[in-house]
Amino acid sequence: VVQLTAMHLKITILVDNQAGQGLAGEHGFALWIEAGTERILFDTGQGSALADNARKLGVGLERADRIVLSHGHYDHTGGIPEATSRAPQAEVYCHPGVVLPRYSIRNGTPKPIQMPRESMTALDKLPAHRLHWVQQPVRLTERVGITGPIPRETGFEDPGGPFYLDAEGKRSDPVTDDLAVWIRTATGLVVCVGCSHAGLVNTLNHVLRLNPDSRIRAVVGGFHLLNASAERVDRTIAGLQSLRPDRVVPCHCTGENAAKKIGAAFGHDALLGQSGMRLQF
Repeated sequence: VVQLTAMHLKITILVDNQAGQGLAGEHGFALWIEAGTERILFDTGQGSALADNARKLGVGLERADRIVLSHGHYDHTGGIPEATSRAPQAEVYCHPGVVLPRYSIRNGTPKPIQMPRESMTALDKLPAHRLHWVQQPVRLTERVGITGPIPRETGFEDPGGPFYLDAEGKRSDPVTDDLAVWIRTATGLVVCVGCSHAGLVNTLNHVLRLNPDSRIRAVVGGFHLLNASAERVDRTIAGLQSLRPDRVVPCHCTGENAAKKIGAAFGHDALLGQSGMRLQF
């Protein structure tokens, strides 16, 4: 077992559907992660709430060392132009699939949900050494890593919506670009997820495979159970309970019903996320 010295880890929710007092809420997600001396912006929301919320929370986006994108949907990538211009030294990490055309189709009506064009342009303008295409697990530091693509192994998890790569709905979108960030602390792993399109249990199992001598200490982010069946919600909670995390923080796309069930299952160990929330480990 690797003995880790104590490291200060602070996570601030910058953008979420729910907002703390005086902050903007939007259907989107962004986290500010301070792990020792490392500063990571994880996702960027839709773009309208990021800069103002960061300013009000005393978070200097210009200090970001890295920007990590969990996947290529508009509600996680809209703030890329703001983030990359404010932090011209920050290196960006994402799967190549983030720039694919994407649609959600309900009642036969396609809605484009891909990364906004301005965000694609901002990525395109980055010098090559600042843009890292992630297609396998990546270690950013001794303590911080990116999962890379997450194997889909459970029988009950799916991408979580009517997602397609074309407006006609002929090519389903498994959201293969979905990835998560993990941080090792002295008492376990803190896992940050954007939307868990790979499935929350799949994601946590993959993180444990990458860190076989550790345990899940906390998980923060969107669990994408908004449209999930009762069976999927229950099986996800059972999978979470078997991992015995100290803290569960459902955000963004988890859905009110699933968040309530998680709260009932974990009691004081569950916190409903909102912009402005600060978590210290």
